[in-house]
Amino acid sequence: MTIASGNVVTLHYQVSSDDGTVLDSSKDKNPLTVLLGQRFLIEGLEEALMGKTEGDKFKVHVEPEKGYGNRSDQLVQKVPLNMFEGVEVEVGMSFRATTDQGEQSVMIVEKGDDYAVVDGNHPLADVPLNFEVEVIKVREATDEEKEHGHAHGEGGCGHSH
Repeated sequence: MTIASGNVVTLHYQVSSDDGTVLDSSKDKNPLTVLLGQRFLIEGLEEALMGKTEGDKFKVHVEPEKGYGNRSDQLVQKVPLNMFEGVEVEVGMSFRATTDQGEQSVMIVEKGDDYAVVDGNHPLADVPLNFEVEVIKVREATDEEKEHGHAHGEGGCGHSH
């Protein structure tokens, strides 16, 4: 079966930066199972999977535009510490913040006496990524998976709708 949007794909992957640093890997762990076409994977990896079949092994280089995007200075903001309601804020902490664009993860990148600087950029923004992928299994998505917008494991998805 050839991979197309709407298929459920099980794969092993390793992703590294251009200098060879391994950023994430499913090797020695369970493979990743995803419903394609739901923006679960970054665009460049999903595009590279299209047309592949079970058993295929390939490498793909993904530029930031089709990965986690380019850094935006607009996503870095200085905010008063009292916005954190009694939490002892430290550099490196991550929070979920409500923004004009909805919920977003932000990281504290600087702290002053009465302020913190938060960065809403993904940590891998501006980073070209190199994937090594092995396609383990390809199948049609079930109606329930299509309705829920994600792949289900053995015995369903574990949540109710």
